[in-house]
Amino acid sequence: MNYDTLFVFVMASTALAISPGPDNIFVLTQSISNGVKSGLAVVAGLVSGCLVHTTFLAFGVSEVIKRSDTLFFIIKLFGAIYLLYLAVKVYKSDSSIDLNTKGNSKKGFTILFWRGFTMNVLNPKVTIFFLAFFPGFLFSTELNTVIQFYVLGILFMLSACIVFSTIALLAGNISKYILARQKVGVYLKWLQIIVFVGIAIYLFLSDK
Repeated sequence: MNYDTLFVFVMASTALAISPGPDNIFVLTQSISNGVKSGLAVVAGLVSGCLVHTTFLAFGVSEVIKRSDTLFFIIKLFGAIYLLYLAVKVYKSDSSIDLNTKGNSKKGFTILFWRGFTMNVLNPKVTIFFLAFFPGFLFSTELNTVIQFYVLGILFMLSACIVFSTIALLAGNISKYILARQKVGVYLKWLQIIVFVGIAIYLFLSDK
């Protein structure tokens, strides 16, 4: 078992969770407008949705890995190219962070949970990202690949849960910090670019 691979995966997952995206921005704005518990309800839904993507990936890609080294290499190559594409998209995007809370009317915790869950599960970009991200971080030549994908999925969910919950708990302070420092968006934008490019290079160089 390669623990270094798992460590790199957790660090990359945490960096991605920190960098601004629709999920953590939604958690932040809900927490600002409706309170910490509302933000945490969204977090629970978003994180739970990751389990669905992990299941699709585990049982789909595992069969490919068993049957063909060539197909697995193509998946990893696709993953690296897709991550580079995401890096270019982030580079071209606006670095400002929109904290507009208008329209965030008060909703029940159950509704917010399912809102977060469906936001995640019904987003095909998440499925594509998991397919691009996970296969290059398989960490054992002996452990069943389905189990490995679930381990990676759980680690990804834990990283996201910790980061998103921290955002919910510190929403007021975080929003004030962002509004007071316009360059925060620029720094986080480059963090995303570095992480995407770094993972892409890792995938190019990694073995099965």
